[in-house]
Amino acid sequence: MNADLILFNGQFHTVDRENPLASAVAITNGRFVTVGTDAEAMALRGSGTQVIDLKGRCVIPGLNDSHLHLIRGGLNYNLELRWEGVPSLADALRMLKDQADRTPTPQWVRVVGGWNEFQFAEKRMPTLEELNQAAPDTPVFVLHLYDRALLNRAALRVAGYTRNTPNPPGGEIVRDANGDPTGMLVARPNAMILYSTLAKGPKLPLEYQVNSTRQFMRELNRLGLTSVIDAGGGFQNYPDDYQVIEQLAKDQQLTIRIAYNLFTQKPKEELTDFKNWTSSVTLHQGDDYLRHNGAGEMLVFSAADFEDFLEPRPDLPQTMEQELEPVVRHLVEQRWPFRLHATYNESISRMLDVFEKVNRDIPFNGLPWFFDHAETITPQNIERVRALGGGIAIQDRMAFQGEYFVERYGAKAAEATPPIKRMLAEGVPVGAGTDATRVSSYNPWTSLYWMVSGRTVGGMELHSDGLSRQTALELFTHGSAWFSSEQGKKGQIKVGQLADVVALTADFFSVEEEAIKWIESVLTVVGGKVVYAAGDFEKLGPASVPVLPDWSPVVKVPGHWRPTSPMQAQVHHCSGPCRVHSHSHERARLSNAPVSDFAGFWGAFGCSCFAF
Repeated sequence: MNADLILFNGQFHTVDRENPLASAVAITNGRFVTVGTDAEAMALRGSGTQVIDLKGRCVIPGLNDSHLHLIRGGLNYNLELRWEGVPSLADALRMLKDQADRTPTPQWVRVVGGWNEFQFAEKRMPTLEELNQAAPDTPVFVLHLYDRALLNRAALRVAGYTRNTPNPPGGEIVRDANGDPTGMLVARPNAMILYSTLAKGPKLPLEYQVNSTRQFMRELNRLGLTSVIDAGGGFQNYPDDYQVIEQLAKDQQLTIRIAYNLFTQKPKEELTDFKNWTSSVTLHQGDDYLRHNGAGEMLVFSAADFEDFLEPRPDLPQTMEQELEPVVRHLVEQRWPFRLHATYNESISRMLDVFEKVNRDIPFNGLPWFFDHAETITPQNIERVRALGGGIAIQDRMAFQGEYFVERYGAKAAEATPPIKRMLAEGVPVGAGTDATRVSSYNPWTSLYWMVSGRTVGGMELHSDGLSRQTALELFTHGSAWFSSEQGKKGQIKVGQLADVVALTADFFSVEEEAIKWIESVLTVVGGKVVYAAGDFEKLGPASVPVLPDWSPVVKVPGHWRPTSPMQAQVHHCSGPCRVHSHSHERARLSNAPVSDFAGFWGAFGCSCFAF
């Protein structure tokens, strides 16, 4: 048997404890057939075998994000200006002004997810006046995590917000002393006002959505991702919003493997949604590139505790249990795996009460199910999850919201948020992910950096006892495979498994911690085919597809910011007794209202970050 592809002269970290290291692999029909020495792989070389010398590169299994909104993100990627990794607010505002000058009417400039003010040298948000100066005529929407959005005057006009617009349920339109909207929207306690305002902007036509999704997949391949589990999402309707990804799958143009969950869309009609879907969708229908994965991450709207650490923990409605139980009962009866968004332990306790009640009547009996996030879950509830055969998909939200969490709950609480080591010690399946694109960055190396270093993107140390690099990699590969019922099929460089593999720009296992954030792929292989190549390997990869439309931010800002020198890659670390500045003062500044109208004051904690 001759191999289709041989990769040799590499440093393969296989995530296979029985065979942890190798120098070469041979691949046939999209699967590994040899994992071992150069000589063992070369024994399968034939006249038609493609052979690639990896030149000593560090090689890992393709990364697998257990919670990424790829389908929704792909439809919008070409519309969005990315501030991920940008080192200063001055740089970010220059990028915004440049994009506003290029954006035609009636399109918006949208900065959505993957950044926070602590990554900037200035350690602050843009002001509304700065947005208006950068873009006096082009609508601008800037989303900050899931707590607020900033709109310039042009965006306020097209969104239709006036002094007569009432605050929607769960949200606030911040107003000045005259009662006019300032341009800041606040999620209190949920993000619906942010979602619905973003949805007011123009969409891309179908042809451009196809291009946008392809650009997003290429960007993910550049960062070493080969698989994701799509968690559905708000304003992502099935089957309408799945047409693009299904067409790409049909045309064999997917470069990322996608397992997708179905997310309920109709408040108070959730059970109807899932009854319709379980009767029309076959569990795991599809193939190794696009397949159905079950229900969630929203099962019922009353069982969603949004993770806004700037606001007090929300109490779920008293009706939650009676609304959640029939949905879970139906899913267990249909043997559909499910996932459920849950940030706080108080919510998790109530949800587990429902699961245990259903299990007494209809045993889960090995049915895969899991919580997403679980930042403050207690050891007792981890044990309850294990007893029911569940898992926990963790994300790097603390990398972006850690400063806010510490201000509200204290530094001690942040040391084990989420308690990943306890989850692993209890034997609970754990998979890593990002929850991109609207809050966290889609960059897996940001997440791996946070897991290993215990630090936020702004440099705050949440704890000094991070995961080992080997464990962190396991969670982003082999660990995540459990969450799509594909354990043993992918996630390791192992004979018989799907041949998804990535050669890196640097050795993940030996570089300085700060350098982890800047790792990329130089060669990404999915199913034995090169889907992305750069540097010395550039000629081996497929050509990039031109970005549509030609004014798209992706034309000039193709994804996550990249340092062009070692100096640019250095990160400022606060040396003072750092706490995040008061959120109340931040609201005062952004709304142009007197500080006396709010609690707190700027720089109250003596943070040396403000010395720039």
